[in-house]
Amino acid sequence: MKKTHIALLLLIVVAIAGISAKFLDFSTYETFSSAEKAPDKQFYVIGFLDKAKAVNYDAKTDPNKFTFFAKDKAGNEKQVVFIKGAPPRDLEKSEQLVMKGHVQGDQFICSGIQMKCPSKYKNDQTIGEKI
Repeated sequence: MKKTHIALLLLIVVAIAGISAKFLDFSTYETFSSAEKAPDKQFYVIGFLDKAKAVNYDAKTDPNKFTFFAKDKAGNEKQVVFIKGAPPRDLEKSEQLVMKGHVQGDQFICSGIQMKCPSKYKNDQTIGEKI
């Protein structure tokens, strides 16, 4: 291989790595307390809906905002303010919530929620022989 081919190949690899770093999200999952340390930065927090407290949503007042309380995996509780629309369907049935956002004061301002629902498959339900 010629030196120009090797240099061109390296240039292409560096360009692909640079584009990937810019557009892909390599963030990690955090807790509310670690998100409080950097309030300007976006974090993903895995939590659970606190079903003992109410989910507040008023479509007439502000149709793009609803609030609820969530606990993270460390047991820390925060009020979550979702600012991108109505509550997701079946929020109460979710097993876990992955919330993207940042801490502002004593609230977690959330711009995205992914719900992890319980599996509809049970361990006892198998087809054919057990392995």
